[in-house]
Order: sequence, then structure tokens, then C-alpha cells
Amino acid sequence: MHNDQDRWRAVDEYFVSSLVDEDEALVAARRSGALSSMPRAEVAPNQGALLSLLVRMSGAQRVLEIGTLTGYSTIWLARAAAHVTTLEVDPVNAGLARRNFAFAGVADRVSLLVGPALETLAGLDGCYDFVFIDADKPNNPHYLRSVMRLTRPGSVIVADNVVRDGAVLDASSADERVQGVRGFLSLVREDARLSATALQTVGSKGWDGFAVVLRLS
Repeated sequence: MHNDQDRWRAVDEYFVSSLVDEDEALVAARRSGALSSMPRAEVAPNQGALLSLLVRMSGAQRVLEIGTLTGYSTIWLARAAAHVTTLEVDPVNAGLARRNFAFAGVADRVSLLVGPALETLAGLDGCYDFVFIDADKPNNPHYLRSVMRLTRPGSVIVADNVVRDGAVLDASSADERVQGVRGFLSLVREDARLSATALQTVGSKGWDGFAVVLRLS
């Protein structure tokens, strides 16, 4: 497995060097993750580029992000949309993110709200075209319920870390993060307003994946 992970990482590095324009501000934001409450938890550069492409392809203008960390993914999103509202529970992470937004030149397009995400979501109104969920996984089902109030037909919802090294298969898992992912996927499947798929990924972030959801009605 170790050799596999080395190869996955090398392929990611090749893709990034070949296709992904990660400028100085993005590199600084990614590296600042080492100072955060969750080092190396930010998306990989090619995953950040994917988020940006999804926003552009969907024509999204208003983006909601649940889980800022130090703002690496936020910068990718903000460079593709008119405005991003991003939610972060940790004030230290939020401070790092604000500096990264200023360096990247996107501070005027980002509203960073600090506090428990479920409480912040309850106070939001309006409609978002694109939602990226990348926060505490046990609350994923609750995040989806909140997001349904804040989206419209045509909105796209992306949830990160849905594979968890394959642990998502274990229905009896005692890991609340696994149960949060499984609960999220069950809610998506049971909601006739939603159409979705999930993709496994391997690379510099290990073995994981995304769920991509389209709101139909």
C-alpha cells in the first residue's frame, strides 16, 4: 500500500504540474494549513481546480462553503464565482483564512462567518447556486437539511471525504464520521428532488472521494 500511495502522489504531482495553475497565493494558503487545527486537511490542488471548474460549468454565482479551514478551497471557489459565503468554527483558522484571502485578492468576494456551522446556517437566507460541504462529517445529514432551504432547482452540492479509506462500507461502524457520511448519502438517495453520484479518488490525499448532487426541484 505504501508504494501505491507514493505512486498516487506522483501522479497527482504530474497532473498538477501539467494542468493546474496554482499561483503564489494558493501555495501560501495551502502551506498555511500546517498552522491550522487540522494540518493537511485542505483539498489537493487538482481537487481545488475541479471545484473551480464545477462552479464555472454550472454557471454558479453565489457559493456557500461549509468548512473554511485556512481558505485554500475558498480561494479556488471565489476565483470562479461572484461571491462565496464560507463558514468556519475555529477563530484561529478564520484568522489564517482572512490573511490568505487578502493575499489572493479575493477578500472583497468572500464573507467569512465564524461559529458553529449549524447555528450560522440557521441565520442565513437567500439562495446559493453551489454548495461545498467539507466540515465535521457527523453533521453532514444536518448540513444537507439546512442546505435544502438555501438552494434552488439547478443548484449543485458537493460533499468531500465520502470514502474514508473504504470505511463508508461499514454500516455498523462506531466512527461518527462514517455514520455521518452514510446518513448524508441515505438522505440524498431518498430525496426525489436530488440526483447524485459519488466518485472515489486516490492521490496525494490518499483514498477518498466526492459526492456530487444536483437539485432537480
